[in-house]
Amino acid sequence: MKTWVKKLGLAAFGLILAVTLTACGSKSTSSNGSNELSLQKPGTLTIGLEGTFQPYSYRKDGKLTGFEVELGKAIAKKMDLKAKFVPTKFDSLIAGLNVDKYDVILNNMAINSQRKKKYLFSTPYIYSKAQLAVKKDSSIKKITDIKGKKVAQTTTSNNAADAKRLGATITPTDGFQQSIDLVTQGRAVGTINSREAFYAYLKQKPKANVKLIDASDQIDAQEIAPMISKKHTKLQKQVSKAVQELRKDGTLKKLSNKYFGGNVTDK
Repeated sequence: MKTWVKKLGLAAFGLILAVTLTACGSKSTSSNGSNELSLQKPGTLTIGLEGTFQPYSYRKDGKLTGFEVELGKAIAKKMDLKAKFVPTKFDSLIAGLNVDKYDVILNNMAINSQRKKKYLFSTPYIYSKAQLAVKKDSSIKKITDIKGKKVAQTTTSNNAADAKRLGATITPTDGFQQSIDLVTQGRAVGTINSREAFYAYLKQKPKANVKLIDASDQIDAQEIAPMISKKHTKLQKQVSKAVQELRKDGTLKKLSNKYFGGNVTDK
């Protein structure tokens, strides 16, 4: 009789222990869902960006700021995470995503068919239209006039692909500012970029020796969205949900007006 009671007691204790361990395990994996998202660091959304491209991400008084910096923080907050930023040169951003240097890229990344084959994109946060910046006294009148001429672009960007398609020769640069500098120095006839990037630049430097030429129907409007590894489908869905909520509650429009002087987040 004593032996049977002893065995029953041990069995009951084992059952209680198993239930307790299961409950603890369940709590640790679902605290905010971050473990299920395969994040670089639990509780943190690690974001890759340039950090040199005003007004998207740049440094002011040594502090990282800009539209995509505030957007990244807002996305992370919606996901109950903290945002961590990893400044990286544009031509190395995608390589960094390939080796899991960060969870997501927020860097004016346009959705295109080539990128969609290898990566995931969330809901777009900008609908961008292209323009060509040239010197004020330039003989270039329309964007198709760049055929056979040098255009300053980062080599892996959509803007470089569009310039090549229009017959231009690419002069490689490290980013937006160097591209503009080559144009004003006369080392390239122009540079293609988004209207919002040029608007922000001219807001800071209204006397800059550049004028803008609309791309008209030569370049399609682009959808700009967070870029994520194809390995992380759950993360992609959560980021999409966060962006949708930020559009609905007016945060996207507010940030756009702050950094671009107008709303570039709607179609």
